[in-house]
Amino acid sequence: MSKVVLEGHILVPDADLATVTDALETHILLTQQEKGCLVFHVTQNAQNPNRFEVYEEFVNRESFERHQQRVRHSAWGTVSINVERHYQVTEVESGA
Repeated sequence: MSKVVLEGHILVPDADLATVTDALETHILLTQQEKGCLVFHVTQNAQNPNRFEVYEEFVNRESFERHQQRVRHSAWGTVSINVERHYQVTEVESGA
């Protein structure tokens, strides 16, 4: 079985930075509680406060897709609508 790994970053417009930053803690907590979430980290870049590094692991494609669906209909999905996303999603054999 393959786990899904998402790596990359988001760029938050100045106008949305405070709102996105305020909503981020809840978004992280909710995601980490999702069934199938192995790892979920989002960290603000020290040199560029508008850039956040993102790393996620889910046990399989189904869990990852379920997460994506939840996010689209969540408060995070609303406040991050203007965020520019730069991700690479890969499937990795579990145990690799």
